[in-house]
Amino acid sequence: MGEKTYKILGIAGAGSIALGTIILVSGIVTGILSIVTGAVLLKQKSRIMF
Repeated sequence: MGEKTYKILGIAGAGSIALGTIILVSGIVTGILSIVTGAVLLKQKSRIMF
């Protein structure tokens, strides 16, 4: 009984680490893309006519 519990907890811990890593990487990528997009918009600011 105890071994099964430890095995389940190990799988849950590994899954949590994997999910956290995926969320961290996606957040970093989203931030980089936002910065790049903002830089492109600022670069083309003089072309915008209202």
